[in-house]
Amino acid sequence: MQNSDNYWWYITIKSEAGQEDNLFSLADISESIGTELQELPDGNSRLRMYYRSNEEIAFWKGRLLEAMKEFPGVEIEDWGKIDNQPWNVAAEEAFPPLPVGRGLVVLAPWHKGSEPADRTALYINPGSAFGTGYHESTQIVLELLEKYIRPGVTTADIGTGSGILTIGALKMGAGRAYARDIDPTVIEEVRKNFELNELDLEKIDLATGDLLKDFGHTADILTANILLDPLTTMVADVPAVIGKEGVAIFSGMLEKEKPVFLKALAAAKMTPAEELVKGEWWGVAAKAEA
Repeated sequence: MQNSDNYWWYITIKSEAGQEDNLFSLADISESIGTELQELPDGNSRLRMYYRSNEEIAFWKGRLLEAMKEFPGVEIEDWGKIDNQPWNVAAEEAFPPLPVGRGLVVLAPWHKGSEPADRTALYINPGSAFGTGYHESTQIVLELLEKYIRPGVTTADIGTGSGILTIGALKMGAGRAYARDIDPTVIEEVRKNFELNELDLEKIDLATGDLLKDFGHTADILTANILLDPLTTMVADVPAVIGKEGVAIFSGMLEKEKPVFLKALAAAKMTPAEELVKGEWWGVAAKAEA
């Protein structure tokens, strides 16, 4: 995690007590590479989030403000620049190995070589894009993916972010994978994560794409760990991708948003097969109606 400009941006957000999970969720969604939590004397909580200097502060504020629409009660307190701080050390401490599900472990690249022998390692460079594996919504998809994946299946990950779901699918036995993201700037970072995991790139079709517009492929398993609005926009197109035998795994939604998405599933003629909740986050595996 090198920084040739010798500085980092920071943005500080604040909420009432008990909303700490929301603050950390916003840090993850907005691609913060490090955080510091402070509990204030008035009972409120403050989270300072750090960002890479390869983009202007307005870029990071824009990402954060977009994500904050889903989290009422959180406000931006201040922002600025920090010079010459060794955030690589803080990042190493902030991303310890994380066991997920029955047999996975998420590791930052500096932990390579210390993998538990009984778990499949997914290496992710924190801060490269959304989906480090440390967020509950990502863990929900990985755990459901463990249950539904079979050797040789084809998967499609829509809104791939860091590529962690595609990495997990291929390491669990998928034979072919499509990975799409609307943001062209993440594609190179995704490719680096694929190489970090020593994946066979011939098995992966990685490209930019706006949800399922012009997708034109089929898959046995579709994953999408994004926000409620794009999920409800996309869900009507999912049955054509997975057919009658496939499964789609959706996450990135708060549990309180569940009724809205279940209504969208029903309108798309899809039926929930299994649900999973972690903290305030909810995900669902669903199938097209026969």
